[in-house]
Amino acid sequence: MPKIEVHENLFNSLLGTPYTDEQLEAVFPVAKAELDGHDVAEKLYKIELNDTNRPDLWSAAGVARQLVSYRDKAIARYDFFSTAEEELDSEGRRLVVHESAALVRPFSIGFAATGKVVDEEILLNLIQSQEKLCNNFGRKRKTIAMGVYRSDMITYPVHFEGADPDKAHFVPLHMDEDLTLREICAKHPKGLEYGPIVADKPVFPFLYDDANGVLSFPPVINSARIGAVEVGDEHLFFEFSGTGLDDLLLAASIVACDCSDMGFTILPVRCEFPYDTDYGRMITVPYYFQQPAACELGFLRKMLGDALSGEQVVDALCRMGVFALVDENMVYITVPEYRNDFLHPVDIVEDVMIGHGLENFAPELPNDSTVGRITEEEAFARKVKELMVGLGFQEMMYNYLGSKREYIENMHVDGSDYIQIANPMSENYEYVRPSVIPSLLESESVSGHAVYPHQIFEVGKVAFLDESDNSGTTTRNYLGFLGASSDMGFNQLSSQISTLFYFLNREYVMQEMADPRFIDGRCGKLVSKGVEVGIFGEVHPAVLESWGIAMPTVACEIDLDLLK
Repeated sequence: MPKIEVHENLFNSLLGTPYTDEQLEAVFPVAKAELDGHDVAEKLYKIELNDTNRPDLWSAAGVARQLVSYRDKAIARYDFFSTAEEELDSEGRRLVVHESAALVRPFSIGFAATGKVVDEEILLNLIQSQEKLCNNFGRKRKTIAMGVYRSDMITYPVHFEGADPDKAHFVPLHMDEDLTLREICAKHPKGLEYGPIVADKPVFPFLYDDANGVLSFPPVINSARIGAVEVGDEHLFFEFSGTGLDDLLLAASIVACDCSDMGFTILPVRCEFPYDTDYGRMITVPYYFQQPAACELGFLRKMLGDALSGEQVVDALCRMGVFALVDENMVYITVPEYRNDFLHPVDIVEDVMIGHGLENFAPELPNDSTVGRITEEEAFARKVKELMVGLGFQEMMYNYLGSKREYIENMHVDGSDYIQIANPMSENYEYVRPSVIPSLLESESVSGHAVYPHQIFEVGKVAFLDESDNSGTTTRNYLGFLGASSDMGFNQLSSQISTLFYFLNREYVMQEMADPRFIDGRCGKLVSKGVEVGIFGEVHPAVLESWGIAMPTVACEIDLDLLK
């Protein structure tokens, strides 16, 4: 979960009233946060945020805004947002996106801010907000990159284009050498880290003003002049580039609201696109794009188990910073400018629950009398586990989420039917596990120091896309096991499979197959009652090399739901 550090002075100024550590610990849950520590010497609060759906809370201003709304029953109001019905005057501030940008990063938006001198606390807070939004919400800058610039050095309009990486050049931040965009990817630390995001594109993103002053090479690095914001600056320009316009608009709205709360005056910028977007070809940012949401009052009361009155519902949502109206049957809300997480009526229910206060719901004992028992699937899984332990295997337990590298690249498979998470918190957890074998290989890759032979297994769930299911996916219970030693091979694995099926009292046959994970001619599929229930074989040397495994390895995977 995201963690932030905020300076006491900045946080208390945003709150208006200083809080003790005990008071913060008591009130932080309304912001889905915890006080992770208080460094008294450095005057720093360390805060852990427990919700990845609320990026507006990943800053000092965001947490403070939520606490103030809850304390004062006050909804934050902002007057610098354009809407589909009313466009604010940008006073000549423009950001022009060129057609070439579509080849690499199609969207760029921005706004300006002034009227507040940047001090060290504000600068550190802006840097931290940039890091959290881009790394967590923006998938390490893949979908969102944010830059902060000296607005008083900019000659509008600002231009965003796809540039020739071998011709476009500037002096990047923290360097004195003028480099091309491709050279930045090879020489600058940030280029080495973030350059691969665009390295395979025919053009690279390039941001410059109308006087050819370079702002940055998004999503990699700012320029050493316009992009070097320092303590004492007063006029700022914020730019957001990426792949999804709604996510960029939300990120811009969050930063704009944070800056406003810190004392800045927000100045709109008209963003112009050469192609159609969901909001037209011209958007004045900050832009309010959220749609109103609603929830049936009966559904809300049923979910909470309490017949809250309409007044109580409105009061609870007001404490969460949400404007609401209630009639006899429905709750209608106006989504705050800095939020976009009301995807289902239950999200409204959650805000009512938090705003009303968990301590105000009377505890109730269950009134159903039931007898617990394990399912047929679990009983079969336990029997399989006992047999695997009897065969000399050690049981393992793994995460059900992993990376593209683990599940696809290292396994040399296509992965087209694997489930990818749309907005993962980290690229390490962007796919739902489609197979147990990668998990077992990962354990083996770090176990070279242990005495051989290695024999490990797991009984767990896997999931993959399935058009035949109403949900479009299917989840299965799998057994996966692996053996590694200098003499491990097909014959030993075949013997283990035979023993397992014998004690499960299941008939099976082995059939040939071709699978990039295994050596041709040294692998096969397991068929029981005419249905393919598993695969097995000697792991291919290319796969072992990807994992850094030096010892011969065999693996088997069986669908227990089909076998039971």
